[in-house]
Amino acid sequence: MFLALFAMWILPEPALAKHARVTRHYKFNIGMKNVTRLCQTKSIVTVNGQFPGPRIIAREGDRLLIKVVNHVKYNVTLHWHGVRQLRSGWADGPAYITQCPIQTGQSYVYNFTVTGQRGTLFWHAHISWLRATLYGPIVILPKRHASYPFPQPFKEVPMIFGEWWKADTEKIINQALQTGAAPNISDAFTINGLPGPLYNCSAKDTFKLKVKPGKTYLLRMINAALNDELFFSIANHTLTVVETDAVYVKPIKTKVVLITPGQTTNVLLKAKHKSPNASFLIAARPYATGPASFDNTTTAGVLEYEQPNNANKNKKLPLLKPALPKFNDTNFAMQFSKKIRSLATAKFPAKVPRKVDRRFFFTVGLGLSPCPQNQTCQGPNNTMLAASVNNVSFAQPNVALLQAHFFNKSKGVYTTDFPANPPFKFNYTGTPPSNIMVSSGTRAVALPFNASVEVVMQDTSIIGAESHPLHLHGFNFFVVGQGFGNFDPSKDPAKFNLVDPAERNTVGVPSGGWVAIRFLADNPGAWFMHCHLEVHTSWGLKMAWIVNDGKGPKQKLPPPPSDLPKC
Repeated sequence: MFLALFAMWILPEPALAKHARVTRHYKFNIGMKNVTRLCQTKSIVTVNGQFPGPRIIAREGDRLLIKVVNHVKYNVTLHWHGVRQLRSGWADGPAYITQCPIQTGQSYVYNFTVTGQRGTLFWHAHISWLRATLYGPIVILPKRHASYPFPQPFKEVPMIFGEWWKADTEKIINQALQTGAAPNISDAFTINGLPGPLYNCSAKDTFKLKVKPGKTYLLRMINAALNDELFFSIANHTLTVVETDAVYVKPIKTKVVLITPGQTTNVLLKAKHKSPNASFLIAARPYATGPASFDNTTTAGVLEYEQPNNANKNKKLPLLKPALPKFNDTNFAMQFSKKIRSLATAKFPAKVPRKVDRRFFFTVGLGLSPCPQNQTCQGPNNTMLAASVNNVSFAQPNVALLQAHFFNKSKGVYTTDFPANPPFKFNYTGTPPSNIMVSSGTRAVALPFNASVEVVMQDTSIIGAESHPLHLHGFNFFVVGQGFGNFDPSKDPAKFNLVDPAERNTVGVPSGGWVAIRFLADNPGAWFMHCHLEVHTSWGLKMAWIVNDGKGPKQKLPPPPSDLPKC
């Protein structure tokens, strides 16, 4: 009898697990919290009083219900960065794109299912500069009984890079947008909220990674910094990149990883077989190519080996430091980016669109806009610094695009005449044109359901060439080509990789170069595309794609939830 019961109890489990969709509930209370870093205390916006915020864990196929309650004076929205949001655009989170913000004292339930994705992503605020402190990891485990396509790690460690200001970041960006000047740079970078020993009075605030000899660790790295791409390295250790933006990649052995804001990278770290008589610095510092000043500091943690039976317990071990590329090493950046390739196996195929229905050529970069009347501005020659795509600096609407689209009320909110090409041709990476004023407008591109889209994004040298990490909401795209200089439509497409290109949600447009991406518009809704350097987003380096409904019931966007915030 007991055995029969035991067998019944054991056997159905795998059969169930194949279809077991778990609904996971989270409650996020947005509140202020006093936090001390660099010997200064300030009040920051947090989720549940935690900094960095709580980790969300789910399995592929799970449904997430995240109730966000706003207890602070700021309007808030949260974005689940890299989650496809198939037919759940109401839960995507960018303010005034898919929703009006959650106002003080209000709440909203983000309701979405994680479909066909597994790996590391993250969540962050998506309004003004609140994501400076409002961020945390999302870990999507494979379905039960599915394994990783790489050796099973002994332990998994989230490592989230952030950027810290002593001053109030909301005041910093608001002041910059009023004066037209560049906002003040940050004071430190952080690993899991900790600046580390290379900053004043921060030795106690140091991330420590303790490892056992011979074991393999999976580091789930996330760049949640506002305005800086980062080089990352661990002294005397080689890392193996196995996943980027929650997509498995062909393993790459490297000493240095480059990770832009908005990107995630999983690496395997194999600990040495014998405990070395040393500790090892884990360091990250900026990759910065633009004309502006930047926070040229280094955040550091320490990799410590478990010592056999208390050997070296009280001995001060030497701390070895890693070598990182020069801050403007654009060649390293290009070579690193080109190494990333999809697995492109039967189990993990790279479904690159072969035919292209709609082609776009977008210039991305900086520019100027005129100073408002009766005001003096601090940009060049009494102008304001701006940024644009095809010379359009995106003007944020005051109602959400998705509602306007869904209820056919776009009139007066947005137009669908976003230019497919720049207004005029020039030597994009050469001498800039004499007029570098941008136009402004709330303009989007309308796409039919299931259109396959190719976008070539071209950096410009206006004000200064700079690497721009472009992030697309609602889709992953394939990085089919990239290069320095001006894109050549007659020669470059012949070299596109349509076999195993990287599949990502955020890609760096090379400084003084171009990148070509393809995606399938199979997700109806309003989808934001923007530079993930927050200062450039604030200046208007953003646009939106409106993907219309398809014919079938599974190709239409459902109506909004009843608790969708009102503007």
